[in-house]
Amino acid sequence: MWHNARLLNLIATTLYAVVVLIALGTGLMWLAQRPVFAITHVQVAPMYDLPLRHVNAPSLRANALSKLSGNFFTLDLDAAREAFESVPWVRKASVRREWPSGLLVHVEEHEPLGTWGPSDTGRLINTYGELFVANTAEAEEDAQLLALDGPPGSQGEVVEKLQTMREWFRPLKAEPLAVALSGRYAWRARLSNGMEVELGREQTEQDRVAMDERVKRFVIAWPQVTERWGKQIEFADLRYPNGFAIRAANVRFLTEAEAAAAAKAAEKAAQKGAEKSVARAATRGAASNNNPTRLKRENAEKTR
Repeated sequence: MWHNARLLNLIATTLYAVVVLIALGTGLMWLAQRPVFAITHVQVAPMYDLPLRHVNAPSLRANALSKLSGNFFTLDLDAAREAFESVPWVRKASVRREWPSGLLVHVEEHEPLGTWGPSDTGRLINTYGELFVANTAEAEEDAQLLALDGPPGSQGEVVEKLQTMREWFRPLKAEPLAVALSGRYAWRARLSNGMEVELGREQTEQDRVAMDERVKRFVIAWPQVTERWGKQIEFADLRYPNGFAIRAANVRFLTEAEAAAAAKAAEKAAQKGAEKSVARAATRGAASNNNPTRLKRENAEKTR
């Protein structure tokens, strides 16, 4: 082998190339670790040309930069995207390197639709039916928040039913301000005209069709309902298969116990009234018999 000049030249060239690559790699690693390449600049731009109301570069830096690991060369862009999407109000983010120490972040904000569950939890739901946590007061600056609630994992279903209810009650010139789905999958809504609506359970396609028919029947009967009871309807129960029940403002229906108590009180009052009438009649009779003028007149008639 040592007498093969061609082989020796090949080995020398290979060793030289390896040394050069090692030196180059070491130099690049040293260069990449220089402070000049540390991520210090974040530029924020809206995604899909939608305006940003709650997200800006300072808030992104304050909330996400501490979660990033690496510099311009070593930063994991997927991990960076997840860090930026963890910032309040950020729904989606895309991240791109900006030479030599910056990032360009395109952001889509959450568009709040309403609160989810108790209002003091800070949980909001966006127009896609996704939950997020943010300052409720900031969300209320954009628009009136609806009050939505349901079992875990039912957010998309509740948002879909909200859209359906908007179509249902549009002829009433009312729209839902609150929609709730119970653990037994029963729907309840509060409308902008102040009316609470009990809609019943919906677990099958048959239930869905039946509910749709009941609501449409109620909407058709609405003019007659308001003509008789007025427009201040507080509550409507649409769970009945062949009708519905309503409660109008300033009209209170007694329960069975209250009705029985009222009847008993009326009966006592009638008895007391009758006793007083008898007593007054007896008093008048006694007074008439003891009247001297009448007695004299009666005696005179007897003498004649």
